[in-house]
Amino acid sequence: MTGQEPQNPHVPQGDEAPDARRGTVWALLFVLLLVCGGLFLAHTLRHMARVQDCAISGRSNCDAIDTSSPGN
Repeated sequence: MTGQEPQNPHVPQGDEAPDARRGTVWALLFVLLLVCGGLFLAHTLRHMARVQDCAISGRSNCDAIDTSSPGN
């Protein structure tokens, strides 16, 4: 025996572990951003489809009117 333990290639050594975790965190944040963006897009498209369906049916009061004044 040489006194050295064999290195496992699957276990990061030294400074590699924080970098690997940092990359994983960035990937997770990116995926969460994509999911949130997709949910926002789906919500917006669903709302627009409802307004369009209402307008196509001939009604004129399809969307809520903002009554708040810009000065208040």
